[in-house]
Amino acid sequence: MKNVEIPAKFTDLVAAIEKLTVIELAELVSLLEDKFGVSAAAPVMMAAGPASAAEEQSSFTVELTNAGSNKIAVIKVVRELTGLGLKEAKDIVDAAPKAVKENAPKAEAEEIKKKIEEAGGQATLK
Repeated sequence: MKNVEIPAKFTDLVAAIEKLTVIELAELVSLLEDKFGVSAAAPVMMAAGPASAAEEQSSFTVELTNAGSNKIAVIKVVRELTGLGLKEAKDIVDAAPKAVKENAPKAEAEEIKKKIEEAGGQATLK
């Protein structure tokens, strides 16, 4: 972690954020984006062409888009993939579309998507 000088007025807030899990932090960012109508994503420069953009992408976000009819099986898969507890996994499934894994290598992301789909859910790679 970088050693950053934190102004006194933000120390409690930063301490609270440091205690969040990655999933909780992603939920917080999404909530703040919705609340204030902004995006935390960095601006992206256009690549030379559509083919080169796909070739350059080395990490993917696996997003659960729909739990499908067998929600319990999908919750079990999400628990297995994330290491989260039952309630946290259920919250992700209930909140679909929701990121299950971020910055995953292509092979891992495809495997996660496959497991979700085998359980009856729907997932996309971003």
